[in-house]
Amino acid sequence: MKVAYVKNPASLANLLIGERADPKPAAGEVCVRVRASSLNYHDYAVVSGMLPVSDGRIPMSDGAGEVVAVGAGVSRFAVGDKVMSTFFPNWAGGPVSGERTRGVPGDHVDGLAAEYVVMPATAFTRMPRGYSFEEAATLPCAALTAWRALFVENAVKPGDVVLTQGSGGVSVFALQLAKAAGAQVIATSSSSAKLDRLAALGADHLIDYRQTQEWGVKARELTGGRGVDVVVEIGGAGTLAQSIEATRIGGHISLIGVLAGWSGDVPTAAVMWKNIAVKGITVGSIEDQEAMVSALEAAAIKPVIDRSFALDEIAAAFEHQAAQKHFGKICLSF
Repeated sequence: MKVAYVKNPASLANLLIGERADPKPAAGEVCVRVRASSLNYHDYAVVSGMLPVSDGRIPMSDGAGEVVAVGAGVSRFAVGDKVMSTFFPNWAGGPVSGERTRGVPGDHVDGLAAEYVVMPATAFTRMPRGYSFEEAATLPCAALTAWRALFVENAVKPGDVVLTQGSGGVSVFALQLAKAAGAQVIATSSSSAKLDRLAALGADHLIDYRQTQEWGVKARELTGGRGVDVVVEIGGAGTLAQSIEATRIGGHISLIGVLAGWSGDVPTAAVMWKNIAVKGITVGSIEDQEAMVSALEAAAIKPVIDRSFALDEIAAAFEHQAAQKHFGKICLSF
């Protein structure tokens, strides 16, 4: 079978295409013919060498396909079922723990950049009905992160105000999910063209953060001085101070990314006196994913896909991601 793999020292130049033996499922496992995958920042960190992995590691945490064989004792799925992967295959439900967050595909173990994968049956959930393989492949990391930020660690409801940052996968899903729940959304971006597209998806207010550097103050103004209920924070240290400024007293910041800095100064006094809850979030559980699938079906939400690449073009796909000109998700189709 064809695979993409990382040759150490990891870099896009050492992201190679090769052949591996077709895998066979053992007891409790399923073999899935992967039809699509999607790119996340975590995947870029693996293939670029920011996250060290074993030599020859097959990358990609997310994927969707169809079951082609099942091992002994598997009743969860049957041949022909359409399934998608899970980011944390060992986290069935309940609170997060170190044990439950081990085994991430494409990082701790081989991932979904392969024509066939064999994993425990518990490492997959069903795809949403009516979704293509590419659409389903966008969900396990980005969509689930947005879902957990809004509805697991929070309970976003009609009338709430949610602030999103940028136009990557998590932010676009957060916008779509928040609007489906009846919330208002303030969306930020540095691109007028992307702001127009965010408005077309339902964003109620738009802020160009290059023109309005004190965008936290602007967000509070847009809420009549009250502040937003939830911030889906993707920037980290570089944007956290403005997110704190934007958040209402008793509000919540879901810290799901560090794209604007791994560490830095934080106005801790403002966090304290405003009684803001800052919660770090890395994806979610299998139970969360199953709940999200049902919600996506009920709300008829479809992912926004920027562009698709063939498996042979995986390095070019990551170059496209690194250029930061995409809107929504970048996919691999094979």
